[in-house]
Amino acid sequence: MEIMKVKEETWIKRTKAGRINIKSGNRIDAVTKWTIMILGLLTVMSFFFFDYTGLQLGRAVSETVYNLKAMFFEPALNHFSWGEALYQTGITIGLGFLATIIGAVIALFLSFMAAENLSKPWISSTVRIGVAFIRAVPTVLWVLIFAIASGLGSEAAVLGMLLHSIAYLVKAFSESFEEVDQGIIEALRATGSNWWHIVTHGVLPSTFTYLLSWTFLRFEINFGVAVAMGAAAGAGGIGFELFMASGFYFDLREVGFITYAILAIAIVLEVISTQMKNRYFPSTAVK
Repeated sequence: MEIMKVKEETWIKRTKAGRINIKSGNRIDAVTKWTIMILGLLTVMSFFFFDYTGLQLGRAVSETVYNLKAMFFEPALNHFSWGEALYQTGITIGLGFLATIIGAVIALFLSFMAAENLSKPWISSTVRIGVAFIRAVPTVLWVLIFAIASGLGSEAAVLGMLLHSIAYLVKAFSESFEEVDQGIIEALRATGSNWWHIVTHGVLPSTFTYLLSWTFLRFEINFGVAVAMGAAAGAGGIGFELFMASGFYFDLREVGFITYAILAIAIVLEVISTQMKNRYFPSTAVK
């Protein structure tokens, strides 16, 4: 008590004397600042080590401007029709949708085992380690691994995206389950409810909106991955047409058209996501 009293008196004296020093920032902020400064310096220095032999800056700039003009201001379809474009776009959306829906269903059941408040510690740790390993490997590598077994095509793309989607959603779903108020679970257990009743009547109703949000976010990710896999894994779709237009035909106008089509789909998905957010999260809607 005497020590605390002395400290209190010392603090009061320093307060009255006006000698309190408040230091802004901490060691983490300093490390972050110096890291950004060093990386920025290294980036600037790297430009001095490029090989600029044969570079004609004026010609390079003019050709770049021409290519961008042809790509984004003169989009056109030259090697396939509008109907074919819609069909290939539908394939890409279908690949992402299929991987997301199946992945969400499987991840839902695995997330029950991964959540610490719903399963035993050793089961939770085992599932978490497994999905962490799957997430550590990029989706493209999983697609190529499945391509060795099933061959290049939509099957390998869906399997690769499916596996990574499961690992992604298991982490997201299980963390949502762990955020449920423990009092709700204890109250259900006190009434004699078994594990399945706790999940269906306590956990899922409390986390449904979050599960829906995470699933839709993963669908947006899978759509972008499906575009890339259309060329890398031969899965077809609008991604394959983009690869052919840019690498085989070198038709910049067609590349621009496909880019605009992908952008339009991304905007539509964002609008749908916003509408769902306003419906299921009315408290966060803009008034």
